[in-house]
Amino acid sequence: MAVIDVRVFAGAEQVGRGMSPADAVRLAAEVDGFAWIAVRAPDAGELVALMDLLKLHPLAVRDCLRDHQRPKLSDYGADLFLVMQAAQYHDDTETVELDEVDVFAGDRYVVTVAEDAESVDLDTLGEKLGAHPEIVSRGSHAVVWTMFEHVVTGYGPVLEGVENDIDEIEDQLFGDDAGVSRRIFALQREVIDLQHATAPLVGIFDRLTDVEKVLSGRPDSPAFRDLGERSRHLADRIDGFRQTLGSALSVHSTLVEQQNNAAMRSMTEASLQQGEQVKKVSSWAAILFAPTLVGTIYGMNFVHMPELQWSFGYPLALALMAATSVTLYLVFKSKDWL
Repeated sequence: MAVIDVRVFAGAEQVGRGMSPADAVRLAAEVDGFAWIAVRAPDAGELVALMDLLKLHPLAVRDCLRDHQRPKLSDYGADLFLVMQAAQYHDDTETVELDEVDVFAGDRYVVTVAEDAESVDLDTLGEKLGAHPEIVSRGSHAVVWTMFEHVVTGYGPVLEGVENDIDEIEDQLFGDDAGVSRRIFALQREVIDLQHATAPLVGIFDRLTDVEKVLSGRPDSPAFRDLGERSRHLADRIDGFRQTLGSALSVHSTLVEQQNNAAMRSMTEASLQQGEQVKKVSSWAAILFAPTLVGTIYGMNFVHMPELQWSFGYPLALALMAATSVTLYLVFKSKDWL
């Protein structure tokens, strides 16, 4: 287990840092404060050791050992177990990276567990606590509130990146890029993961507020109410992203269908034009075939052909060829083949 940081707070001040977890717990008891222990990727044995030291609830420890949990808040009397998902957005691959952050909170301790040390900036959290002693004076739940605010704030750049990509997709929809549907599907999957990570935050905030009122007897401050509004706005905004991407996919499907219909219409028109040309060629071929047939018959040079000796044979042959051709022309013309 990598212990990232250990701090001890009493009243509204930090009174110790950089000691072992056991020493921090002893100091917190002496000064009537609480110890904040930040660890990274503990295994089962290391969590059990912390459970023995801090009297962590076994069900909370069991939940912490499970991977890929959705955000939730479990209340074990005076002890809390909070699960959240810290988010980062990678614009080059258009993917959302979610890192689970677990928080154990009791009267004399707070333990934050993160798989990735970069998902939680402990120095930033420490600065926030130092800048707001009125929050630290609330006890160990100060770290819980600060962690909650830190995670909610971290979603801001993520949503900006997703919104920028959605704007690009909307511009790309009416182009000829065939890969836009794949891009919509991929981004929609990331938005669904975001929705799973953020939708429970509103309920978690409400429950944290209720617990705070019971334990401290103080109403929620304007800063806490603002955090609740931000959580709701976050969930609503991500829900809007999902609906926008769904609409974009429907629009793209409609555009593709229109393009396919236009292509089929063009092919049909070309086929019809080709059919008209075939009709004309066939008609003229039939018209020319009639005189060719007559001329071929009388051009075979047989000895016994009575018409060859007849004085009206040649004019009759010409008349027959002309009459046949004119008749065929009139027939084809009446049928609009010519």
